[in-house]
Amino acid sequence: MCKFASEMNQTINVRGRLVALCQPQVMGILNATPDSFYEGSRKQTEREIAERALQIVAEGGSVIDVGAFSTRPGAVEVSEEEEQRRLRFALEVVRRELPDAIVSVDTYRPVVARHCVEEWGADMVNDVSEGGLTGIVNTPLQEKLDMFQTIASLRVPYILMSVRPTVREMLLAFAQEVQTLHGLGVKDIIIDPGFGFGKTLEQNYQIMSELDKLQVLDLPLLVGVSRKSMVYRLLGGDPSTALNGTTVLHTVALQKGAQILRVHDVREAVETIQIVSKL
Repeated sequence: MCKFASEMNQTINVRGRLVALCQPQVMGILNATPDSFYEGSRKQTEREIAERALQIVAEGGSVIDVGAFSTRPGAVEVSEEEEQRRLRFALEVVRRELPDAIVSVDTYRPVVARHCVEEWGADMVNDVSEGGLTGIVNTPLQEKLDMFQTIASLRVPYILMSVRPTVREMLLAFAQEVQTLHGLGVKDIIIDPGFGFGKTLEQNYQIMSELDKLQVLDLPLLVGVSRKSMVYRLLGGDPSTALNGTTVLHTVALQKGAQILRVHDVREAVETIQIVSKL
């Protein structure tokens, strides 16, 4: 029996490989950017990218999430061409070092997602725009293609992140979006409440307190709170001092049904899962 998500024993299909989520998994963050909000996560050289990918797997991470466009408040817009250049470079390094690893690409651009999956080895797409609803710092997207249609044609797992400020609004939107995706033939959908996106500090914590309500959708739940402002704005400090608070939130999230933790600190997240699983 699953201890973390009621009685659900869900799987996602990653290029024919079934990945069980009954035991929560850790997604390690690999930022191929010069300006991600947590300075310690920025990896740009071939050596840095390779070392980070190997570290994620060695510490127990089961998915490597590669991003090349910071979505922090105040981040500078990155052109599609530059995002593609960074991602191609990073993904090729990761694939060379870890050909069998599960690799996610963090992008909200359909064209970029297609290149990453079809040409550079990404296995799944992590979209922070809720299918095109918003882009960097809540700026409406002007994309040529539809992300839902793109995912349907790529036939890869899709992380659908919400930018809604309450669980009620989130559930209503997710229900409609998931129905649309299912209608297009998309089967492997992971939902993410989107902590820090379009939400105040108070709203972030209210959503965490109600996180278990999202289980009604019967879909895998990803939580990304690692070193975010909801930790250090409450406790003081900055991203570099937010590990302890992050671990507390990871513990709560696991108890409320989280099945994937997206993190900077893989070993600590893996240990958190091991401890909570004994409760």
